[in-house]
Amino acid sequence: MQRLLRHMLAAALAAGLAATAVQAPAQAQTGPDHGDRFKRVAYFIQWGVYGRDYHVRDLDISGAAAKLTHINYAFGFVGPEGDCVSADAWADWQRPVAAEQSVDGVADAEGQALNGNLNQLKKLKAKHPGLKTLISLGGWTGSKYFSDAVLTPEGRARLASSCIDLWLKGNLPGTAPGTGAGVFDGIDLDWEWPGSSGDEGNVIRPEDRRNFTLFVTELRRQMNGFDRRTELTAFLPAAAAKIDSGFEVRDVFTQLTFATVQGYDLHGSWETRTGHNGNLLTDRRDPNPVKYSVDQTVRDYLSRGAPAKKIVVGVPAYGQGWTGVTGGRNGLYGTAAGPAPGTWAAGSDDYKNLVGKPGKRYRDLLTGSVWLYDGNEFWSYDDPATLLQKAAYIRLKGLGGSMMWSVDQDDAKASLTSALYSLLR
Repeated sequence: MQRLLRHMLAAALAAGLAATAVQAPAQAQTGPDHGDRFKRVAYFIQWGVYGRDYHVRDLDISGAAAKLTHINYAFGFVGPEGDCVSADAWADWQRPVAAEQSVDGVADAEGQALNGNLNQLKKLKAKHPGLKTLISLGGWTGSKYFSDAVLTPEGRARLASSCIDLWLKGNLPGTAPGTGAGVFDGIDLDWEWPGSSGDEGNVIRPEDRRNFTLFVTELRRQMNGFDRRTELTAFLPAAAAKIDSGFEVRDVFTQLTFATVQGYDLHGSWETRTGHNGNLLTDRRDPNPVKYSVDQTVRDYLSRGAPAKKIVVGVPAYGQGWTGVTGGRNGLYGTAAGPAPGTWAAGSDDYKNLVGKPGKRYRDLLTGSVWLYDGNEFWSYDDPATLLQKAAYIRLKGLGGSMMWSVDQDDAKASLTSALYSLLR
């Protein structure tokens, strides 16, 4: 079965590359609509407006917005008191946006009620009808207090109510009631991770697994009371151990519109051996005791009761990198001295930076992977060709679509977003 799947994906890749080359110009003006068969989700990072100089407007001018169905806005936090809070109110709704950074070219007026990223998202949605935006709660650095907040029925009800009040009803602190209404179409839960380790200092309990289900159920109940059309999604881990320690898969998926599953960070620069960031299929030559792949993760969720059509596969717009790499097969599974230098953090860099980086590229169609090795640095990342393979896999498996972390890491032409769009419509 795996051999047949590999050959089918290789053939689909060739067909997809040809179709993309022929059809791309005609598709450029096509936008998302409610009839789209597949979800095409991308995360927009709140802090991108600072050093990265990536704004909501860039989603539009790159062409990405016209090829997405959902934007997940990262992140809102769960505060120590068990309420939903903004991680950065200045970026979210207070920062006046200049004309050159605005979706419609109009600067925020002095004294207007809603500014910042949230106002720009409203403008983007007005320009692209059918595009949905969800507030993502938690993330790596914002999940510390999730366990405390959902420990009791009262806590779960309070957190759900506060999230709806802040992000869906738009009752933003320091503004008139309802100022932020209409920005978000739903909530995305990014608790990393229930019942297992995440960022240092996170509260973790064995009860998290059950409490996550209970919270999702309570949140969905309250969201239905507000507006049944609102969407509820969650970001779920790749590792089987984390799945089993944190999630009652069948029950959770019953409450969700869909779930995005981690398809990256399968290996990374925290390890002393190089490996694939997000290989599609399992590499039989992988020397690691646990052999990760996107396909293995998908099969793990299916075997635990997740419906295929609700599984949205996460793909990276960045690479994992190591330096001082020796041995291995063209650097793959070689020994590393440490993380490679990156633009924003050691061991990680954006696709838009890696695509022009010197070094030889190696491609393995049988695992759906590409890597760069210059004799010292090794980078594992995705490019348009590997994403075409993943898109073909999503179609062949009858899955729900794709999710990208994060859209600012794509290039100025939205090459990665466009590759997914070419097959997932």
